[in-house]
Amino acid sequence: MSKPNYAGIYNMVSQDNFEEYLAALDVNYALRKVVCILKPSKHIEHDVNSGKMKIKTVTTFRNFDMDFTLGQEFTEDLGPVGTTVNWDGDKLVCVQQGEKEGRGWTHWLEGNLLHLELSRVRKTALHIYIIQCLEEYIK
Repeated sequence: MSKPNYAGIYNMVSQDNFEEYLAALDVNYALRKVVCILKPSKHIEHDVNSGKMKIKTVTTFRNFDMDFTLGQEFTEDLGPVGTTVNWDGDKLVCVQQGEKEGRGWTHWLEGNLLHLELSRVRKTALHIYIIQCLEEYIK
């Protein structure tokens, strides 16, 4: 079974339980309030043959970049976190080792929607993005 190509630009359309998730990461109250009103976009480049991916999360507050190869540990720009992303069926599953125990995320596609479930021990948050642009990112 072939894996899906996640390449594209996606805009956030909804989020659920994000403030509680941030609190589980010990993010201070004021910053949680600011972060929860942001509507980020995700710019994803994905080479399905090599497994290389670039995920750029763009906000008016700060941008975050991840540049990695599936199955190989890398360090995120968020800090001292060893991160590995692998396939689980057609989902991308990330395990983060470092600052906080039990932290990670899962991405999956349903039609033109990109889902992102963020997890930290027993707290989860869900972001849903809708695709804005696809063609220019397909390799």
